[in-house]
Amino acid sequence: MTEQIPLSGVVLDAPDPRELAKFYRQLLGWEIVQDDENWAQLRGPAGSSKISIQREPHHRPPAWPSEPDRQQMQLHLDFEISDLGEAQQRAVSAGATVMDWQPQEEGVRIFADPVGHVFCLFLPGW
Repeated sequence: MTEQIPLSGVVLDAPDPRELAKFYRQLLGWEIVQDDENWAQLRGPAGSSKISIQREPHHRPPAWPSEPDRQQMQLHLDFEISDLGEAQQRAVSAGATVMDWQPQEEGVRIFADPVGHVFCLFLPGW
């Protein structure tokens, strides 16, 4: 049997890692465990997963939905929540933007973080 390799986290690019880490701390309640001008990292509950952010001064946000000749989304983050209305208010208060195009009418909301990374908040079962 081949050894399974767990995913420990994802790395996002941003012009200012510290500022984006503050956004995700406010949105998720995760602890910032590393914080400097070129790299920041948040750790989820009980070390479940990590979001790292590296400095990329030429970061361009993706188009959502995709458009020809524009930076396309390479991936997005999904977060399961229990109250969509409350989570949406929390996301917007932290600095997220509700995306204009929402492919589902209920159960899921799509946002962009302050530098344009797309993420979804969804209810269990969606």
